[in-house]
Amino acid sequence: MRGAGAGGDADRGRAARMWSDGAGRLGTRAAQILAVLAVTAVAIFSLTRLTLVVIPVLLALVIASAISPLIGWMRRRGVPSMLATWIALIGIVVVLGGVIWGVVATVMNQWDTLRDSAIDGVGELQDLISGLPFEITEDQISQWQDSAMGLLTSSGFSSGVVSGVSQTANFVTGAVLMVVVLFFFLKDGPGIWEFLLRPFHGESYERGRRVGAKTVSTLGGYVRGTAAVAAVDAIGIGLGLWILGVPLALPLGVLVFLLAFIPLVGATLAGVLAALVALVTNGFVEALIVVAIVVGVNQLEGNLLQPVIMARSLKLHPLVILVALTVGTVLAGITGAVLAVPIAAAIWGAITVWDGPTTPARFARPKTPPAVDS
Repeated sequence: MRGAGAGGDADRGRAARMWSDGAGRLGTRAAQILAVLAVTAVAIFSLTRLTLVVIPVLLALVIASAISPLIGWMRRRGVPSMLATWIALIGIVVVLGGVIWGVVATVMNQWDTLRDSAIDGVGELQDLISGLPFEITEDQISQWQDSAMGLLTSSGFSSGVVSGVSQTANFVTGAVLMVVVLFFFLKDGPGIWEFLLRPFHGESYERGRRVGAKTVSTLGGYVRGTAAVAAVDAIGIGLGLWILGVPLALPLGVLVFLLAFIPLVGATLAGVLAALVALVTNGFVEALIVVAIVVGVNQLEGNLLQPVIMARSLKLHPLVILVALTVGTVLAGITGAVLAVPIAAAIWGAITVWDGPTTPARFARPKTPPAVDS
């Protein structure tokens, strides 16, 4: 028996030596990384299957974080918690409803003008195409138009319309869910987080409180800062379009405001769309003026507003923003593009307070002191 025990100890020793050398440590790390990637992939796949629930909850969390200071201000002034919640919620619904109504009414009033201008623009485009060095015949243009009409009347397009109706139903369902979740986040947000922290004790509990406070602070600061920058962009570009007499100036201004919540590319997309509308409706010179206005407003935003307003709420490298933006777009489309960057900023904010109020997690601590500019 003693010999058998000695043999077992020897086998365990050899196994330990095998896993303690370089190849063994590499295999262990590889297995750990694969396990983490597998769990992450399963989590992401599950979230993408539940977008009808996940996205409204995330949107409600972001909006609640943005207006939580208003709720706190009303409560400190003696307003009952329920009344403060209803005031904030009704205010949000009224503002969003008013914006949507104004955009729809403006589009309906100017639709005939825009349609006639678009028809003229298509004619000008055909004349431009006919003057290109390579030949594009009228028959080819007619074939393209017939193909477009065939697509509109095909069964595939009809199924797409049915799918659009289904997406509209999902949108309405998600919107209702978001409003309900937003109400409870505004009313009982801190209590909900305390309930989720009940299984934790000691340092883990304190870490959870720090992470929760930092997440709300980061999300709220990001949304408020982005909204301020977006409002300046929308007012500047919208006024320029209105002065030039470009149709749909109000809807385009609102679109500029909304697209500003997509970092890096949102302002560019809004500027391109505004220039295209100006080109179709007003001509080439006005389109160039619109481009100049968009570039000027973007320069004001990038060099003045962003560093001052967003410096405290978003400390991410542009490469991180680009990667997060791409991942969010792939996973959840335009909504993912809007939510990806604030979520990435919140994650990084949680890491920065992981081991203390001013102490990041060990792996995120700088190894050398930052260089001081002379």
